[in-house]
Amino acid sequence: MKHSVARIVAGLFLVSALTAAEHADAQAPPSGASERDANRTAAPDAYRIGPEDVLQISVWKNDAMSRSVPVRPDGKISLPLLNDVQAAGLTALELRDVLAKKMADYMPSPEVSVIVTDVRSFKVSVMGEVARPGRFELRSWTTVLDVLAMAGGFTQFASRTRILVLHPEGKTMKRIPFNYNKIGAEQENFYLSNGDIVVVP
Repeated sequence: MKHSVARIVAGLFLVSALTAAEHADAQAPPSGASERDANRTAAPDAYRIGPEDVLQISVWKNDAMSRSVPVRPDGKISLPLLNDVQAAGLTALELRDVLAKKMADYMPSPEVSVIVTDVRSFKVSVMGEVARPGRFELRSWTTVLDVLAMAGGFTQFASRTRILVLHPEGKTMKRIPFNYNKIGAEQENFYLSNGDIVVVP
């Protein structure tokens, strides 16, 4: 009798364990979803200044230092007294802090504001089997599908399962595969970064 009870209890435990495992599998993300996609599915929190952007620099009670300046191709801006200041790669708040620190050598407690008045540095390219390949100047955070739509969609010869996003990392290009046919399943529609190139074979 004791052995029968023990077998029944063991059987119930096994069924509970299998049910829990099946529930965990159902809750798990698709096996094809990568950590990279998870990191890029949300738009970045802050815009970083780039070459060709136009900035409005305002210094309280100092009209001589307040002006609209373009960011040069080398990523720097030019201001009176300060000469060249690196702007590319910084947020507007970070650049504000840099300028306030540098201006403190010439005036007491400078109050500085930095506004990006014209975004011109955010560019991505689409190449290959799309209706309108080219380089696109963006004004807001944009996903892969958004850019493919801007390029007019696929041609009849496009291989939708073998799309590549080339992402610049220093002196190299990172290759990120994108499978259009698996959007919403194993493939996330992630946001592009400045300088990305979408290649549709």
